[in-house]
Amino acid sequence: MSADRRLRPYVESNVIMTVVRILSPFVLTYGLFVMFHGAESAGGGFQGGAIVAAMVIMLAFAYGMEPTRQWLSNRLIVLLMGGGVLTFAGVGLGAMVLGGDFLEYLEYGSVTASKYGIELVELSIGGIVSAALTGLFFAIVHGFEFKRGEEE
Repeated sequence: MSADRRLRPYVESNVIMTVVRILSPFVLTYGLFVMFHGAESAGGGFQGGAIVAAMVIMLAFAYGMEPTRQWLSNRLIVLLMGGGVLTFAGVGLGAMVLGGDFLEYLEYGSVTASKYGIELVELSIGGIVSAALTGLFFAIVHGFEFKRGEEE
């Protein structure tokens, strides 16, 4: 398969591409909404991250796997995942530095600060989940090669 063929849209349907182009910002906004409201209502970082990953997968199906993979590089996925882990650890360890337990939000001094701490943790979990699911999707699409002699 030539390089030119791989870069063309996966599904050459103007209807699908237009619908995905219109829906993507709304799906991303809903995913962020679910992440931020996980502290007060149903939802949270995991559910919001899964919604954001579904938006990326929707883009990949509409515009092609390779163009989407080039747009959302492995470096960006690793950066999002690593940033989420560091943010989660930073919020948790910050409470410990102030004399509390890990993720004891009230150690930050006020209810408002603890609310922002919870939302930051939910957002970091959402980043981790969306990056992990997107990375797994691209790994599965790319495929795996098993060669004799490499199992040892």
